[in-house]
Amino acid sequence: MPRVIITGASGVLGSAVYAAFTSAGHTVLGLAHSRPTGQLEKLDLTDYEKTEQLFSKFAPDWVIHCAAERRPDVAEKDPEAARKLNVSVPESLAQLAKKLKHKLVYISTDYVFDGTSPPYTPSSPTNPLNLYGQTKRDGEIAVLGVSDSQSIVLRVPVLYGPAPKNSDSAINILLDVVSDQSGKQYKMDHYATRYPTNVVDIADFLVRLSSLPASRVIPPILHYSSEEPFTKYEICLIFARILGVSHAHIVADAEPPKVRLCFSGLERKVSTANVMRQQDGTPRPRDCQLYTHETEDLMEGYGGLGWTPFDEWWTEYLTKKQ
Repeated sequence: MPRVIITGASGVLGSAVYAAFTSAGHTVLGLAHSRPTGQLEKLDLTDYEKTEQLFSKFAPDWVIHCAAERRPDVAEKDPEAARKLNVSVPESLAQLAKKLKHKLVYISTDYVFDGTSPPYTPSSPTNPLNLYGQTKRDGEIAVLGVSDSQSIVLRVPVLYGPAPKNSDSAINILLDVVSDQSGKQYKMDHYATRYPTNVVDIADFLVRLSSLPASRVIPPILHYSSEEPFTKYEICLIFARILGVSHAHIVADAEPPKVRLCFSGLERKVSTANVMRQQDGTPRPRDCQLYTHETEDLMEGYGGLGWTPFDEWWTEYLTKKQ
């Protein structure tokens, strides 16, 4: 069984990955910085000396790097901190992977694309619309730029699943909107399309990926995603039906933005017809569907892609909680 380090193991994805590798019988070290709980070890990944000491002592076979600044609006407000966590840290981890001879999986995002020409293959040109996407794209370049590091970039879309707080996920938090029957009205986007993907499925995929025989050559960039497209408004309708509550307080907003887009003081020459602007002012791409056939081919005979239908998972999960 490979020895595995999980960074960001207190987050929505990281906690699912930690649980999956642990359940599979691996020797696992979970790392967290802001929320080190239970068996997780506290570590500031920007402290490169301590990071190298810990990695050298544990001697992992795989490192799954889930830690990141994942909030686009927060990244816009503090670009330096976002770049440090999303670019500098992954690069240092890739250098460690080269030095210590283990594999590194860098979790990236569909937001490295601009949403104008989906579906996107692993080799499609990137063109991020916001600073978050830019830092994750730059993180990819940094990781893959370290020669002989055995690093893998895994791009995933918006995530959902078991979470300590609904606000930890852009999908889970919509449960709070649907559950608010106080009379407050919500305007919910019905324009941009997302492909919400369950963190439990991704975690299971990563366990299987780490167990592939050496004869299976893993490409440097992989895509993992469900195939179900939803707008946020459509997700709210699903939640309302499962919870058995009214959705009359949620109004669909299907209008494309009618403003020029700027971020970090730089005007972006992009078509507003393919961009969604959120209330926080940060531009989001309209449709970043990830093409997953290369991943399916890689995993043939080893469980395939393997993802759970959105409605099915939430029905079971919310029914158990009631």
